[in-house]
Amino acid sequence: MRALAVAVLVGLSTVVPASAAAAAPAPLTNLAHLNFLGDRTTPPAQPGHTTYRLAEDPSIGVLWTYADRRDDGHYDRIGGGAYDAATNTYSQGAYNADDIARASVVYLRHWRLTGDQGSRDHAYELLRGLTYLQTASGPDAGNVVLWMQPDGTLHPSALPPEQPDPSDSGASYWLARSIWALGEGYADFRDTDPAFAGFLKGRMELAIGALNREVLDRYGQWQLVDGVHVPAWLIVDGADASAEAVLGLSAYVRAGGGSSARSALTKLAEGIAHMPGSSSAGEWPYGAILPWAVSRSDWHAWAAQMPSALARASVVLHRPDLLRPAVTDAAVFTPYLLTTGGPDNGWLPVPIDRTQIAYGADARVESLVATAAATGSRGLHDLAGIAAGWFFGANTAGAPVYDPATGRTFDGVSGDGVVNRNSGAESTIHGLLTMLALDADPSLAATARASAAIRHRESATVVEGESATGGTVVTPASAWTGESQWSGGKYVTVASTATWSIPSADQPRLVSPVVNQVPGGGRTTWSADGHGLGVVNGDGGPQGVSPAPGALLPVTLSKTLAPGAHTLTATATSGESDVDALLLRPEVSQVVYDHTAVLQSAATGPRTRAVTVPAGARVSVTSYDGRGRTVRHTTAPGPTVEVPVAPGGFTVLSW
Repeated sequence: MRALAVAVLVGLSTVVPASAAAAAPAPLTNLAHLNFLGDRTTPPAQPGHTTYRLAEDPSIGVLWTYADRRDDGHYDRIGGGAYDAATNTYSQGAYNADDIARASVVYLRHWRLTGDQGSRDHAYELLRGLTYLQTASGPDAGNVVLWMQPDGTLHPSALPPEQPDPSDSGASYWLARSIWALGEGYADFRDTDPAFAGFLKGRMELAIGALNREVLDRYGQWQLVDGVHVPAWLIVDGADASAEAVLGLSAYVRAGGGSSARSALTKLAEGIAHMPGSSSAGEWPYGAILPWAVSRSDWHAWAAQMPSALARASVVLHRPDLLRPAVTDAAVFTPYLLTTGGPDNGWLPVPIDRTQIAYGADARVESLVATAAATGSRGLHDLAGIAAGWFFGANTAGAPVYDPATGRTFDGVSGDGVVNRNSGAESTIHGLLTMLALDADPSLAATARASAAIRHRESATVVEGESATGGTVVTPASAWTGESQWSGGKYVTVASTATWSIPSADQPRLVSPVVNQVPGGGRTTWSADGHGLGVVNGDGGPQGVSPAPGALLPVTLSKTLAPGAHTLTATATSGESDVDALLLRPEVSQVVYDHTAVLQSAATGPRTRAVTVPAGARVSVTSYDGRGRTVRHTTAPGPTVEVPVAPGGFTVLSW
């Protein structure tokens, strides 16, 4: 089944042997709710817009954007924005290219995995609908209109306005997602329906043409962001948006796409690969590939498929250098993310937006599956299954957010554990993408089920800057700086000294003051109970194209905090510094689920940490380095297991 999982990832046509299908457990993937969201419409004639065989079949496949749960338990399909009953229109629209494109990928992958002809037909119709939304002629050819009204009328300037406006006037997330669907669609229809595949190929080339004139014309150019040079040739300055285009380009090039596609794939992948920050487990962003080129302080789980995209591109292009940052994100950052709370919507850089949605959870699963397939790492493979436990209850609500009986994925979980029981297109799509990955590899599904409840967590704590004694508390007009966010909406300015009371711990901790680094910023010396820990230099680089003049960045002090420390003190040695928060991170963090556990180390040397498991359990313990390579495997009895963790690496337990 590992071979099948790899084939599904890289876009090969695969047939499941009858004997394997008979032995497999009941599939998790249920397309009923996605089918419910589907519809057909017959658009009026609109200049620049047509699709495959429109004259012969004037209706096209579309998808409703939202499904709201009513008090009696039924779901109503609705569009985006305010509804006008007199005109039967929405201020945004009923259907959108983003969801139609991604739903096409769900149906394509289900068809590829199972051979289901119904899914093949759904994919065909949605791809016809998607290509109708693509502008086929004129100066914006290749770009995509985002919204469509119920009667098929295009709505290129929605309310509230999208960027770009009109929505087909430049490169966009929906262009990237359309490329994703076109690439996988061409690969899957190439042998079974060459005429339709040829049409998709033409539309893919139109989309690549738009990329070349609007994004990749800047290939090799760099832009300055708070003292750091970042690529200027990413779609909407996003490694996240670019990653979704890379997924489609990889499938297309593997299936025989031409030189223009290979060139675009190479350029976009190289841009994404230049977006990681520090590769160190203890330095921000802890090995993560950052999603937004104009902010050094922003990471979000939604759309963060950068590791998945780089892993696929590295295989297709035979570029091992593209795989390295993907593996660091998967093997260094993601275990820490799991121990810290899971796929949060926003680390800015403090984990502020703790809302979690299927889009973010699926991105982690797919990235781990892809990097595991590219490297053969069993550790990354197991982490993928553990990350998928989010859908079955390993979230702040402690409740399943995917229902195999209906195929619904709920619209997310708030930071305080409230489940949004609506089930719109995006949530449904990304829940199903994860379920398809689990159905392709039953061992992943078993690990996800074994990781369905969080029993214990030991990870970073946040001490707000404004809780200090000393310093001046400032409440800015907006917590949002333009590219990051003040935690708690406040900060403290340290011009002399400031002292914080901190909770004690039973192991050393890394201390990372989050300081606004601005040109000419101050310098502070830090100590704990009178023992020096290090210095923070708040003198930042030139703003460049960043939306804000400073960068909120965690700076990890050179010495760790002793377990029994009770106070932290910052002393200004030059100028003044704005301190947002203090991140106190244990050298070894851990999260324990029902039948699995993950530990991650930010220490500079080997560490051992106790984990409590059920009495009588026989525990498999496998430690990995920061590349996902096996360091050691042992078994041990419960209820207390002494677990080794490699420096910068992670350890997986199962019982």
